[in-house]
Amino acid sequence: MPYQRRQFLQVFSSALASSSSAMFAQSPAPQTERQFAPAAGQWRTFDVTTRVNILKKTGKTKVWIPVPSLNNAWQKTLANSHSSNGNTRMHKDAFEGALMLYCDFDAAVEKPFVEITSRVLTQNRSFNEAEPFKPEYPNALKHFMRSTSMIPTDGIVLATAKEITQSAQSDLDKVRAIYDWVVLNAWREPTVKGCGEGDVQSMLATGNLGGKCADINALFVGLCRAVGVPARDVYGLRLGPSAFGYKELSGNPDKLQSAQHCRAEVYLNDRGWLAMDPADVAKVMRQETSEWIRSSTHAVVEPVYKGLFGGWEGNWMGFNTAHDVMLPQFSRQRISFLMYPVAEDEEGRLDSYSPDDFQYRITSKEVLS
Repeated sequence: MPYQRRQFLQVFSSALASSSSAMFAQSPAPQTERQFAPAAGQWRTFDVTTRVNILKKTGKTKVWIPVPSLNNAWQKTLANSHSSNGNTRMHKDAFEGALMLYCDFDAAVEKPFVEITSRVLTQNRSFNEAEPFKPEYPNALKHFMRSTSMIPTDGIVLATAKEITQSAQSDLDKVRAIYDWVVLNAWREPTVKGCGEGDVQSMLATGNLGGKCADINALFVGLCRAVGVPARDVYGLRLGPSAFGYKELSGNPDKLQSAQHCRAEVYLNDRGWLAMDPADVAKVMRQETSEWIRSSTHAVVEPVYKGLFGGWEGNWMGFNTAHDVMLPQFSRQRISFLMYPVAEDEEGRLDSYSPDDFQYRITSKEVLS
């Protein structure tokens, strides 16, 4: 076993041997009382608009915009409308189910643009409020236990997951152990571009568990899958402020082009899909205050640490749960996930993580009855 990996496994094995309170024994003294307790029951309606303007192009240009398509106990997609001076069509990835608006522009088109508005209903989720569900078919659950290009379920991922869950008696126990381990060992790294890439193999092999939501929640998903618990990333977008005052769990409705955020879900036979978000716990620990909080029992972090195990706030919508997405007419291989607008011209792909250069804008407006 390579030294880095052996040292890494020894570190988390030692941590697991301690109780949860011991894990976080060196917590700083609480400073500010906070609350985070989303409760289901009230639907919210949002109109979400994405507009792409291609200011500089070379030859023919293509654009792909993620479109919300989830319909379940916590989100309903009501309608999508779009306009453009190019050729547009809605497209759904046949294998992964990701919905997108595809648009292409001939070289002669001046000032290409495409705009789409989606109306969605969202709702809070809570571990204490069971959601209505229909049991998933076995083949569907197998889909959410498979390996993907960025989330393998063998090798170091499997070895790590087994170590973490060695004392677990049930699937819920496994999920709790993995959630706690990720919160303890992974960290938010603000310098990572966009939402990260979610390369779980590389994270574990190097021992560098710093990243953003697509990294940290992919780590959680991969570890769950490796020990037989169906899990998936849910790629989406923050739509507005948190009702609980957490700035890092909020979005600015007038400027959402950097508000992409992926969450996670796990499937339990007696509960259906259960909400999870260890990445947002890490974000609050690193960025909610001026200090880097390194404890889940800190007064600022603890409500979020508790609330995001089984819940999340409805100021966010999901686009899809897709990995390894094939874009129609795309010049390259599949992309790991579809959460940002994508575009390319004859010189290559535009940078989805630089909306000012790419020239796209995303806004939301809450529709009040």
